[in-house]
Amino acid sequence: MIRVMLVDDHPVVRSGLRGMLAGEPDIEVVGEAGSGDEARAAAPAMAPDVVLMDLRMPGGDGVTATRHLARLANVVVLTTYETDADIVRAVAAGAVGYLLKDTPIAELVRAVRAAARGETVLAPSVAARLVGTVRFPRGNGLSERELEVLRLVADGASNAEIGRRLHISEATVKTHLLRSYQKLGVGDRTAAVTSAVRRGLLEL
Repeated sequence: MIRVMLVDDHPVVRSGLRGMLAGEPDIEVVGEAGSGDEARAAAPAMAPDVVLMDLRMPGGDGVTATRHLARLANVVVLTTYETDADIVRAVAAGAVGYLLKDTPIAELVRAVRAAARGETVLAPSVAARLVGTVRFPRGNGLSERELEVLRLVADGASNAEIGRRLHISEATVKTHLLRSYQKLGVGDRTAAVTSAVRRGLLEL
């Protein structure tokens, strides 16, 4: 029997998860917690095999709780957030999985079973972002000014327009772009914007 603990600050979410798992013959929900701190206090007595952990909660966040609970159980983050920073923090804290709350029931059940075996379970979009973060570390030394220039490039502004809006010369704009190309490993404006978006530096 796989013992599962639910950690989420919304009672309706915990109730929904409990209902989803109730019909599985090999899964038992042994307890709930409404915050990271509450989970840390209750987990030793509950002795879960798998913890489904929300990421952002008042009274102790999911990452801090994961760091402690990963010694006792296999923690799977279940959240609505999938930013690069959130994913990396959770995995670094010891989570074996990272799923989104819109995950279909069947996939969630499979993930619980996989996590109980110590396997890694990642939502497809999360896996892609994690791979991108590892391959292309965030920032790569881009300065805030270089990011400002790339944001304006993404908006379709010419070098002259960027210069006017940032109150710098067109030559300085070109210098910032060339430095961005070098840091991102690209050769033109379009590739620079595409690369920056892929790495989570820009949002279109």
